Amino acid sequence: MPRILFLNDETVAEVPEGASILEAALDNGVSINNDCGANGACGTCHVFIDEGLDNVTAMEGDEAELLEMVEGATGRSRLACQARILGDIIVTIPE
Repeated sequence: MPRILFLNDETVAEVPEGASILEAALDNGVSINNDCGANGACGTCHVFIDEGLDNVTAMEGDEAELLEMVEGATGRSRLACQARILGDIIVTIPE
C-alpha cells in the first residue's frame, strides 16, 4: 500500500491505492479544509505535493482551472479531493 507523509504534523499513513489525499488525511486525523464536501468546486483542500508528484493521478481540466484561482498555487499544487494516490507521496497543507 502507498504511504503518505503529511509534513505539517509528520503523520505517516498507509492508504489504499486510489484513495484521494483528502480521504487519507481525514481517515488519519489530519485536519484539512473541504468546504464543498470533496466536490472539487471550492479549492479549500489545496495541498502541495513535495515529493511523488508522479505518484498521483493526472490533473484534469476542471481542477487546473480552479487552481488558477487559488492564492499561492504552484506547479506542485493539487486539490486533495481530486488527486488520487498511486504511490508514496509527501504533502504539505498550506496554512
